[in-house]
Amino acid sequence: MHQIHESNTHFTGANGRKSLYDITVPKNWNGKLILFVHGYMGFKDWGCWHLAEQFFVDQSYGFVKYNVSHNGGTVDSPLDFPDMEAFSLNTYSKELDDFECILETLEVRLKDLRQEAAFFAIGHSRGGGIVALQSGHSGISKWVSWAGISSIEKRFPTGDALEKWRNETYRHVRNGRTKQDLAHHFDQYLDFEANQDRLNIEAYCNLNQKPCLIIHGREDTSVLLSEGEDLAKWTKTPLTIIENAQHTFNASHPWNKSEMPDTLAETCRQTLLFFES
Repeated sequence: MHQIHESNTHFTGANGRKSLYDITVPKNWNGKLILFVHGYMGFKDWGCWHLAEQFFVDQSYGFVKYNVSHNGGTVDSPLDFPDMEAFSLNTYSKELDDFECILETLEVRLKDLRQEAAFFAIGHSRGGGIVALQSGHSGISKWVSWAGISSIEKRFPTGDALEKWRNETYRHVRNGRTKQDLAHHFDQYLDFEANQDRLNIEAYCNLNQKPCLIIHGREDTSVLLSEGEDLAKWTKTPLTIIENAQHTFNASHPWNKSEMPDTLAETCRQTLLFFES
């Protein structure tokens, strides 16, 4: 197997929108390909996800990280949120479609290379929810939630705030890092309302029959530890808690250091032990 290392390769995601993925496969590849799904207001090049990628590549795993098609990035400007209209129209259903699109893209590519792979999925935060919802996918052998959400419904406002959003069409959420007020179209809620069964993380976790690992930081204030406890309970899996770790396991963006924070490194080590078991 020749080594593969490519960045910003195109794939077609939800609604035919082009997006990007990175793929690295080492010469000593073990035949296992990790698919990494970023979270809300995230992107594949955020922080030190590249160092997490290198950790697994050094252990003979292939690694793919991709931008969901409506995360606000474009094929020409994949960082942050240059296409705020696309971001405003993103939905959880679109991200489920993106997952299937990138998996199909990789399956075709490996077939062309006359290679077979076992696909393992890691999802961070919102991406953890997407991976849980795709846990029944026939192409996935094992899956891991890093600080994953346990409920999509909890992500939406209720009561007067929901009615205000309905009446005004858009609601805005401040990105503390970029200082952008990012718009969310009310279609995001309508999509959830129309697809509640498909977007029920608890139901899919209760049905899960794949080996899975639930990891959460003890100090997470963005997705509370109780959500990790729910995921662990529903999947009948012990919860792995990373002490002194917040939502991104103490990584930040931009990340200019050559090493991951110890807490993210420990998250990677625990994930590796699970993949090797």
